Amino acid sequence: MHGHNPIAPPSPPSSDEGSHTRMLLPLLAAVTLASTVSSDSSSARLTIVTPTISRTPVVGIKSIVLADSIVVEKSKRTLTLYLGGVPVRTYGVALGKQPAGDKVRIGDGKTPEGLFRIDFKNSQSKYHMALHISYPDAAHLQRANALGVSPGGDIMVHGLPPAFKDVGAAHRDYDWTEGCIAVTDDEIEEIWRAVPPGSPIQIKP
Repeated sequence: MHGHNPIAPPSPPSSDEGSHTRMLLPLLAAVTLASTVSSDSSSARLTIVTPTISRTPVVGIKSIVLADSIVVEKSKRTLTLYLGGVPVRTYGVALGKQPAGDKVRIGDGKTPEGLFRIDFKNSQSKYHMALHISYPDAAHLQRANALGVSPGGDIMVHGLPPAFKDVGAAHRDYDWTEGCIAVTDDEIEEIWRAVPPGSPIQIKP
């Protein structure tokens, strides 16, 4: 027919347009997937497409623990580190051979009860590493003097002796110390790093 230009076929997309189209394909696929979800609200579910993980996550790195106080609960056999009043880590422990009751005298096998401080650290302990507890305090010393006995001392939070380092957490199966609070070697290393000298330690029944 005269007076009408023939309709030209659409030109192929330019390289830029083709690139944009390829980039939009994943988005179009996601939109299509979302549109197929049932409109029935009682059975509709949201499908989330996640990318493929191309690298293995890093594992086995120890977290950094910081603490400003310690609470030991003898009846629960636990030691908990606190920072600003918030618990940050809890460990199972072994206690003195006679764990029930407060320590009164040297050799009674009891772990003392009360509020003390970590007065120093010993990196050369025969129990791997140790945090020394400020026992006896004035009250324990006064009671021991009234009874005419020595209150004892050298109460610590410590690890395991070299001969038993491979026992690990199984050491907690029974109370074996002379009144100290025992954890594994890995645990005492973490506690050592976390707790500065002078920090309070409360030992509860």
